[in-house]
Formats: sequence, structure tokens, C-alpha cells
Amino acid sequence: MPTAIAVTSADLVLPAPDRHTPGAALLHPPEQHDLEAALAGTSALLERHGHVVALVPPWLPRPTVQRLHTVRAILETDRIALLDIDLPPLGTALLARQLRQLSVCDFSPGVIASAARLLSHYIFAGALLGSVAKLDRVRVPVGLGAHARSWSPSAQFAVLAHPTPHLAKLGSAGGGSRGRGGRSGRGGSHGASHGSHTGSHGSHGAGHGSHAGPHAGPHAGPHGAAADLPAGPDFATHLTFARGQLTSDWVAAELAPAWQVQGVLENPLPTASPAWWGTPKLVEFAAGIPDLSVLYQLVASVRREQCRWCGLELIGDRCGFCAAPLTAPPPSEAVPASTGRSRP
Repeated sequence: MPTAIAVTSADLVLPAPDRHTPGAALLHPPEQHDLEAALAGTSALLERHGHVVALVPPWLPRPTVQRLHTVRAILETDRIALLDIDLPPLGTALLARQLRQLSVCDFSPGVIASAARLLSHYIFAGALLGSVAKLDRVRVPVGLGAHARSWSPSAQFAVLAHPTPHLAKLGSAGGGSRGRGGRSGRGGSHGASHGSHTGSHGSHGAGHGSHAGPHAGPHAGPHGAAADLPAGPDFATHLTFARGQLTSDWVAAELAPAWQVQGVLENPLPTASPAWWGTPKLVEFAAGIPDLSVLYQLVASVRREQCRWCGLELIGDRCGFCAAPLTAPPPSEAVPASTGRSRP
């Protein structure tokens, strides 16, 4: 059985892109299952799949995160990976689907777990918002002018939270200029857009310097200069969006053509999205690589290492299961022997 990919809410499970992609395992929060049921369910998952890779975004309620760590501690197992991935809710669901796709490949559980950090760099996650008055400044910088314009009932803002924060006010109807703000020079197929580049991911800070990547990186290519559209990916993507209480077709009608996405899918809005974005008046979106062959190439081209702590395979600079760094930290400075004299 493939490694189980787990999430903490059913609305983070996007439809499978093909009949080979397995579903996601659901680790219920404390208000839905008591500890005994959680232990039984997780034990059954381990028995059936061998290893469990769970996404644990920082916006999860604290009791849910505590429950996950409690279950792993009580079961005394090193076969559960709890991955701290900082993406908005719909971006988290998209990453979970990509990991589900990879779980049927010939990658070991350790590689699948550590691949989550790599794949997250290629997810473009944002939202069309009716207000940025409560948007967390840590996630996306919001100026005083944007805060003031949020009080206008017709205001709409294009916000990109990942990989590079971006905020721009759109027209009152949420319109932007068609064909602007996207990428240029992308080939017409996955092979054309992913096959010619060999480079490193040092700028991501994720320790993937040995990677021979399938493209020039999310911001390497030229982009349109339109102020009202966030710069999009310069590689082939599909776009998933979810409507909140904002009535607008801007994401599908304007952003998708500008980003030259190869497919658009509408999905129900995750329950956590209004709180994450600070308003229920939103249309959330996330774009990512849909093709399993490209995802496989991306992960397979990174050099594999062995975790010095738990022995599992990994890519990048940290094990997804035990969180041990690839290399040992430098030894602390030796404390000089006491000379019997007091410090000055």
C-alpha cells in the first residue's frame, strides 16, 4: 500500500486528477473523535500503509495540533511525519493532492515526506478579497492606504500570499486587464517548459541546491508589469479556486487567462479560509503543477541522502519524519577549564 497522506479536515481533500491517485486519510480533530478513537484510527492507518505523512499548517487550532503530537507520542512510533507547511488552506489542499499523486510512485516514505517542502515552492496561492482590514500583516504587508480603501463597499483586492507576497487594489468590479501580469515565453507543453533548465534552489532556503530543476523557478522568467495582477508562474499549472461570500468571476475570467493556466477547477471553500484571509468576502485560488510526470521528475532529480538519526531516505536538508537536519550542528565552543580565579 502507498504511504498515507493525511489531512485534518475533509474540505482539504481535492478531487483526484485520475483513477490512480488515492484519497487522503482524515485525522479527526478532538471535537470529533476522542483520544481512544484517534489512537485506533491512526494505528489502523499505520497497519495498512506502513507510514503516515500528515500536513500540519500553522493555522490549525492548537488542540488539533496537540492531539496529533499526543497520538504519535503514545504510539511511540517514528512512522508518522507531521509536516509544518505554511500555506493558505486551498494551497495546503493542493499540496496534499500532489503528495497523494506521488505516493503511488517508487519513492520511499522519507522522500515523499521531505518532498513536501520542495513542492510547496511551486504553489502560487492567493485570493480575491473584499477587504484587507483584517489581513495578517505577517502574511502579506498591507499599507494604510489599502486599509482605508477596505471600507469602500465596492473595493476588491488581488492578494498573492505565496511564494511572494503581493497586494493590489482592483477596480470596483474586480476587473483586471486581460493577458497581463502572467508569464511569457512558456512552451506549449510540459516538456518544453520543464526540460531545459538545470539549476539550484538555493534562493528558496530549503536546502535543495543539488536539484536539477525542470524549469527556471517561479520568478525567473519575464512577467507582465500590470499593477493589478500578481505575477504568475512561468511553468505549466492548473488553477483551483473556491468562492466565499464574494460575487466575482475575476479569478476564472481574468487571472486564469493572464497566468496561461492549462485548466481551471472550482472547489468548495475550506472552512479555515475566511479566518486565514480575515474576511468571508473572498475567492481563494491556488495554482500548481498538475502533471504527475513533472512532479516525479522534480523530486527524482534531487540527490537523496540518508537521515543520520532515523535512517530514512530524504531530499533537501531535513528529515520529514524525525525533523533531524541532514548535517550535524557545529559543536559548541569548548568551555575553558576553571583557573580558580573569579570573573572580573
